[in-house]
Formats: sequence, structure tokens, C-alpha cells
Amino acid sequence: MTQRRMLTALLVAAALTATTTACTAPSPAATRTPTASATAAHSGPALPPGLTTSALQALPAAEFDAVIPGLLAAPTATPKIDATYRMTFDTAVYGSDFRTPVARIPAKNFLGEPTVIVRIETRGDWSLILTPARQQLPSKATAEAPAPAQSAAWVPTSALTKAGAVDKRVRISTSKQTLSILDAKGAAVSTFPVGVGTAETPTPTGVTGYLQARYHDPEQGQTEHRIQLTSLHATAADEPYGGSDGGLIGIHYQATATGAVSHGCVRLSSEAIAAVDALPLGTPVEVTD
Repeated sequence: MTQRRMLTALLVAAALTATTTACTAPSPAATRTPTASATAAHSGPALPPGLTTSALQALPAAEFDAVIPGLLAAPTATPKIDATYRMTFDTAVYGSDFRTPVARIPAKNFLGEPTVIVRIETRGDWSLILTPARQQLPSKATAEAPAPAQSAAWVPTSALTKAGAVDKRVRISTSKQTLSILDAKGAAVSTFPVGVGTAETPTPTGVTGYLQARYHDPEQGQTEHRIQLTSLHATAADEPYGGSDGGLIGIHYQATATGAVSHGCVRLSSEAIAAVDALPLGTPVEVTD
């Protein structure tokens, strides 16, 4: 993808930063044995103590250009994503021990818009969410610790506010060089030819991310068609496009939109990019061979 100046475009709109609940203790007469469903709802790890504001702000922000080793590699199984979420405040996220905060998800993204969250699993009072940050740089990767294209983290479910429904998904095939929009039953609504990464700078496969943001980029002549930024990152090189944009994988318009021609991003025709632009943010993006 021709995104050498993506970081410049992203930083033009710098990230903005930014409930209490009340309950009444039940009387003894109201006490009852938990039902099976109530027991299951609380079968996960206990929630940790809350953090002070200063402790929260000291955590690294899980944003597009961050590398945070404490994050998890997202599961390779295709997740079911049918809703999007938001957070009212910056919120700490946790790794596999459910006790030590490893990062924070800003309530607003680099464009100053509400951060879009997607959930792929629940465990008791916890939700596993996909994050826009990297867990490992390709240059630091080993056979035992590869650099995943998509990271994840655990967050208390109470921090999430449902924002909308998702009833479609994007599936990109690098071997067929196609992008399909699928309905809730998995049937293709539309399919378009696309340009994908070269052998040296491949589009990562076997992974599912999501549409995290979209914006115009005059620096790259993208004033008519918005760039569709995914949560995915390159796995073959730290910065395959040059610069310092975090190896982002974008979906964008390009006049040459077929073949193995990009630095890893996905190039679309004007008709195809309009179809993707019509999908809600949070729509999953699955990339296959």
C-alpha cells in the first residue's frame, strides 16, 4: 500500500482523552441459591481492584502504533462478532493472568472519535476484545514467539457499552485476490477483485481483525474515497511501507486494484471501496489464503 505518509495523516487528528453505579444490599429474606445460569455468569476469574487515575494513565495506550508485549495473540479460530461496543472512559486491559494490567484502551481514538471495540469471547465477568496495537514486532519474532497480525486483551465486561449491531463481515482471499462481503449466514452479497501484498510484503492471512476507523487522506490523494483502517498489522516486516505507521493494514482505493501489488494493504476499485465504506465500523475482516 502507498502509505508512507499514513502516520502524518493520522497524527493530524491527535487522539483526545476523555459511572458510578449504586446498589442496595439484599435483605436476608431475598437471599436464594444461585441458578445454573447465574453460577455460570460468575465462573470466570475474579475482577481485580480498581486502578487510580494516575496508575491508569501510566499504562501504555493500546493504539495503532503501539507495541505491547503483555497483550495476547488473538485466537486463530474465526470469531463470531455480531455487535460493537464503546467505553466511556479509558479502561485498563489485562493479559492471561487477569490480574496485572498491561495497557489501556483510550475512550477516543487518534481521530478524536469513540474507539470502536469488538468482543470475541466472554468468561464470567470478563470479555476478550481485539485491540488495534501490536503484541510483537516481526523483527523481534521467533519460532516460539511469532508476531501476530492481531492482538487481544481481557477487559471487565462492565466497562463495555453496546453501540450497535454487526450483520455482515468482509472476507479477503489473497490467493483468489478477491474481497467478498458476507451476510449473517455466510453467503456472499458481493465480491470484487482486489490487489494484495507481494511475496516480499504479503497481506497477513489466517487472521480476523475489524474495521477500526476510516478517514480521508489528502496527502495520498484520498479525498474522495476514505481509507478503511483495519486492526491488523503486517507480520513480515516492522514497517513494510517505510515511515513509522505501525505496519498497518488498510483497505483503500487505488487505480491499480488487481494482482500482488501492494505492501500488504488491500487495494480496491471505486465501486468496491464504496461497498466497504457503507459497512459499520467494527465489521470483522477475515483474511484467508
